[in-house]
Amino acid sequence: QVQLVESGGGLVQAGGSLRLSCAASGLTVSSYAMGWFRQAPGKEREFVAVITWSGGITYYAGFVKGHFTISRDNAKNTVYLQMNSLKPEDTAVYYCAADRTSGYHITPGSYDYWGQGTQVTVSS
Repeated sequence: QVQLVESGGGLVQAGGSLRLSCAASGLTVSSYAMGWFRQAPGKEREFVAVITWSGGITYYAGFVKGHFTISRDNAKNTVYLQMNSLKPEDTAVYYCAADRTSGYHITPGSYDYWGQGTQVTVSS
């Protein structure tokens, strides 16, 4: 069965950095589009970034402002989200998701598999 396990979250000061990891089992990340989403308390889940399985093309949400980078390590079957210059408004639970389609999507309903999330808290 497919499992996606996020890690790397925690408490960080504003301006700091974190690298989130998504370890996959039951699927090969190079054969799926892999996305990151986040959800803050009282808000809907929102798209952060996606990397396609075909060519490693990436797409980011506008609020990232060039500070986040999505990548994958096929040998480790793991996807990463490097987050720099973090702000308090980045505080949320961050989720990894996998999409079986050949392209990429930015809506949560387009993804087939989800992890349980990792908490990121940014202090002012």
